Amino acid sequence: MTEVADAHRAAEAAARDSYGRLVAFLASRSRDVAAAEDALGEAFRAALETWPADGVPRSPEAWLLTTARRQLLDAGRHDRVRAAAVPTHRLAAERRQADADGPDGDAIPDERLKLMLACAHPAIDPAARTPLMLQAVLGLDAARIASAFLVAPAAMGQRLVRAKAKIREAGVPFEVPGPDELPARLGPVLDAVYAAYGTGWDDAAGADPRRRGLAGEAVWLARILARLVPEEAEARGLLALLLHCEARQPARRTADGGYVPLAEQDPALWSRPLIAEAERELFAAAALRSVGHFQLEAAIQSAHAGRAFTGRTEWSGVVLLYGELVRRWPTLGARVGHAAALASAGDPAAGRVALDAIDASHVRDYQPYWAVRAHLLARLGDPAGAAAAYARAVGLSEDPGVRAFLARERNRLAGGAV
Repeated sequence: MTEVADAHRAAEAAARDSYGRLVAFLASRSRDVAAAEDALGEAFRAALETWPADGVPRSPEAWLLTTARRQLLDAGRHDRVRAAAVPTHRLAAERRQADADGPDGDAIPDERLKLMLACAHPAIDPAARTPLMLQAVLGLDAARIASAFLVAPAAMGQRLVRAKAKIREAGVPFEVPGPDELPARLGPVLDAVYAAYGTGWDDAAGADPRRRGLAGEAVWLARILARLVPEEAEARGLLALLLHCEARQPARRTADGGYVPLAEQDPALWSRPLIAEAERELFAAAALRSVGHFQLEAAIQSAHAGRAFTGRTEWSGVVLLYGELVRRWPTLGARVGHAAALASAGDPAAGRVALDAIDASHVRDYQPYWAVRAHLLARLGDPAGAAAAYARAVGLSEDPGVRAFLARERNRLAGGAV
């Protein structure tokens, strides 16, 4: 039983640490993500059958790679024999050569960036890019990805199959473009990682099994990117942003799952190691002198993190950072955040003006807008308007904890039970 347990532990460690690297290596040579995944899956199955009897190899990754490469060659051999009757002795020679050329575990090139760029290629449906990256690089199964993105498993499976077929049929290159093209190509990859994090972040309590752990997987991807392209400021800015957000995760909920807004969180519960890592990444990004929106968002979170050390938030700095973010990248989230920061800095009237400047058609179903509007109207002495906005925010909230918090705020405003 000990041998079986050791084999399972070694396979799990290899899956966690090396799955994406192995798929990327195989796919970059076969130009077929699906075939690479299938071959590696067969290699893991063989490992669980072989390792308990033969022992865990010195380099599990190299063993898995060699076995997967054989699987790919065997699959190609069957296809080619059917299609063109290629002599089997020639195919056997190819297999021997592949085994001889296979790198050991330490020498396997890390080509995950190429795989991520292929997943985010313009030829791939934008709706499939993030799920495809989660599956190809992290090995998440289609059912879990479908649940996280609130899509039927069959529909997600079809989406992923189509995306992989597109990579193969369109000849999407597995390559890192030159420095002039990389920033534009890297953008969709960073956006995909951020989208994955946001999906997990929405389930702050970790109560939804469909989304549990997805934020952590996104941080893992962000760390990979920052390591693969350390000279790309936005990659490091994204990692800094996610780390700052993750640092506050333990304080976002009460013991019974109640929602705790940022202003009321206990900074003693924030993770100092994650904050320190985030600050290092943000400093490194700033040194590259190429400002992007992830860096500005990370700087805003850094300003909030200062409360863990000084006991207060420098709201004037937060307002300035939001102002710059809105000036350069006026997203709906940035504009609502700017309004909230203005109110927290002591000027709720300016915050309301900022909210009123947003096109009403853009915020009809945007819950953060109505939550912030309710808070500002309450501070400005408009309880009726605040109550209506709170009601709208409650109705738009999917999270039970957030919904209960907003309902309590509405009731408190009306003088009802809290």
